[in-house]
Parts: sequence; structure tokens; C-alpha cells
Amino acid sequence: MLLTLAPMESLTGIVFRRRHHEFFGGVDRYYTPFFTPTVEPEFTERQMRELSPEANRGMNVVPQLMAKDADRFLWAAKRLAELGYSEVNLNLGCPMGTVTGKGKGCGFLRHPDELREFFESVFAEPLPIAVSVKTRLGWNTEEEFDDLIRVYADFPISELIIHARVRNDFYKGDPRTECFLRALPKLPMPVGFNGDIHLVSQISEWEKTHPELQSLMIGRASVANPAIFREARGGAPASGEELAAFHDALMADYAAAFGSIGNTVGHMKQYWFYMKNMFEGGEKLFKQLLKTKNVSDYESLVQEIATTLPIRTEPAYGWWKPV
Repeated sequence: MLLTLAPMESLTGIVFRRRHHEFFGGVDRYYTPFFTPTVEPEFTERQMRELSPEANRGMNVVPQLMAKDADRFLWAAKRLAELGYSEVNLNLGCPMGTVTGKGKGCGFLRHPDELREFFESVFAEPLPIAVSVKTRLGWNTEEEFDDLIRVYADFPISELIIHARVRNDFYKGDPRTECFLRALPKLPMPVGFNGDIHLVSQISEWEKTHPELQSLMIGRASVANPAIFREARGGAPASGEELAAFHDALMADYAAAFGSIGNTVGHMKQYWFYMKNMFEGGEKLFKQLLKTKNVSDYESLVQEIATTLPIRTEPAYGWWKPV
């Protein structure tokens, strides 16, 4: 069973992927945060910094596209094939209002007939690249997934990765695993599961009980515990020294990319929202860390965390919130 890293906007871009691969590895596929194809049939310079084969050398990377216009999707998919990619992923899972309001991401799931027309255009002729899909179970209710299954089942989708929530769940509550498992026998293509896997023991249980799955996609836990993939393959858990070195490498790379240490500190706090779950205690320290805007204070707090707080063997589930 493949273990894949989920696309997470502003978190799992090229800086994270390269450093994660260097320090921890164990990932079978890295999915990029989504790119939106423009009217002009060419990727921007900024997009190419993420997509260039040289930047992603040594990693199995799958670019993700956000589109509802088949022509834009097609030019981007063909261009990705020219760059050497073997798979492109369509984002039908993003729940954010700025996306869904344009009928993209989860917004597309409200209109199964339009989604069918989109796929009819995309698959009207042979493509030089495989097309996978990341979807949710629906917009409001999981019952909507029956209509979506009928659409997906009619097309040569290389893999259907299912985030077992509906849009209105956002990222809260527990994944709707029972709905996912009921749907599994109805799907003719390879299927992947995505939904709050955060422990190595959960990976082992899924592999044992559902070997028919193509993949398990891990998102927030990969930031909280970047060694989770390595551990699942029998490797060592992350050490405190390793986590500190990983943090410092990320920070140095972001500082070089942003040209501003202040902006870098602000960006690194997004990682700490998850990484703090790998440490025992330290609530006061993390509160100060996430609040400070002073670079020296930030660096001192990071040093104190790294040298005084014990590392957990597995992360706390600190990002869970009720629906």
C-alpha cells in the first residue's frame, strides 16, 4: 500500500518536500498544493519554481490542479507531461469559500452533471498523463456520494483519493469512515483513503484490514510528526536533534525564498501549530512562540523548546476539533 503526503496549501510546497525527503523520507508520492491553470497556456515563473523537474529531483511528485474548465485543465496536464510527470491530480476537495464560490474544489461536487461534462471533455481523447482525483464525499451530506460515484465510475480515473468528509465538515470532527467503506466496493478504480491518520498504528491497521486500498494519504500528521512515513516502514522515530535540524533547515530555506526573516517567522508558526504536538508539555512556551513577532525571541523560544521539552513517541491529536 502506498503512503502519500497530502497537498496542504502553504505547508507542503517545494521547501517542505525537499527537506522532508532529505531528513525523513518514506513517502511514496508527494502531492503538491494546487495550481490554478490560467487562460494563457503556460505556467507562471512562480509556479515553475514548484514544478520544475530539477527542483523535485529524487522525489515522486504529483502536481495537483484546481480547475472547472476542461480546456485549462487539459493544457496544464499536457504541459506537465512534457515536464516529465506521469500523473496529475484534480482537486475536488478544497472546502474554502474563496474556491467553492467559483465552483471549484468541493464546489464542483454540487453539480454532478457539470462534473460529468468536465470529465467527458477531459477524457475525449487519450492523454499523455494519468489523471487522478482527490474528492470529498459530498457538499452537505454523505448521501450525495452515490451520485458522485456514478460519475467517477464512468471514466478512466487512475486513482480516486477520498477525503472521508463532506464540505460542511471542513476539517473538523471524525472522518466518515463507514461511508467510505460502504462505497469502496462500488468503485472500479484504485482507491486511496484520506482522513486524520496520525498514528503509525493506524497505518498498520488500515494495511491489515483493507489491503485492497491503493494508498493512504497523510496530511496534518506529516507536519506534526514528519517521521511518520519512515516509522511506518520500520524506521526510527524522530529524535529531538533531528526535529531541530529539520526546523532550522526549513527556516533557512524560507528566509532565502522570502528575503525577510520576519516573514519567515510568521510562516514557521504555521508549522508549529502542528509540530508542538510532538512535545510533552510546554503550553506556556508554545503560547509565547505563536504570539511573538520578535525574531530573537522566536529563536530563543525554539531553542528552549528543543533543549528542555521531551519528545513524544507519537504526536498528540491536538488539532482535532468537533464539528
